[in-house]
Amino acid sequence: MMASPELPPLVVHAPRIEPALAKRIQVVAFDVDGVLTDGGLYLGSAMPEGGAVSFELKRYDVQDGLGMAMLRECGIKVAILTGRVSESVATRARELRVDACIQDRHARKLPALRRLCDAWNVALDDVAFVGDDLPDLAVMRAVGLAVAVGNATTETRRAAHLHLHARGGHGAVREFTEALLQARGEWADAVERYVQSRSEDPDAESGVSVISSEVPQ
Repeated sequence: MMASPELPPLVVHAPRIEPALAKRIQVVAFDVDGVLTDGGLYLGSAMPEGGAVSFELKRYDVQDGLGMAMLRECGIKVAILTGRVSESVATRARELRVDACIQDRHARKLPALRRLCDAWNVALDDVAFVGDDLPDLAVMRAVGLAVAVGNATTETRRAAHLHLHARGGHGAVREFTEALLQARGEWADAVERYVQSRSEDPDAESGVSVISSEVPQ
């Protein structure tokens, strides 16, 4: 039995951003540990030829990644700003094709963001930043839209203009990206453009039958 095309409206209790502020945002920057991830670190070492090699693993959320891609598709620059240096972060940044990825082991995030804004000719008032802990406070106090994830510390929540329901690594980034684009009036159109881009068959005219393909997410 086919479902009726006349579905009731979807009611989502999402955080609300003032449209005027949302439309002003030109850059969105994200912390990593506790925002793009759940804050957990998996540390270990392997023993290939030549000696031990240490490694670090992090867990990322696929839906968060698509939300970040939607921001870029709508013309908003996306930056990753973290105080921990990790190849995992560099790999994720390349996958998502973010506009900038800054890893500063001393967590001097505000000077780094200022340099980035100078290079892009963007005022800090036109920047949104999503954070969760004390290393994020200086940035959150300086930007036009400071956002705290659901697992943020008390001090971080006090500095935030917007409080998310979801926790870092479990949909917080997606919750924010949807709220921002909804407030700008761009989310519905962005979704339709995305669906259309995935509805076209690039092999339709080539006569090639694709049995399987690897598609990164």
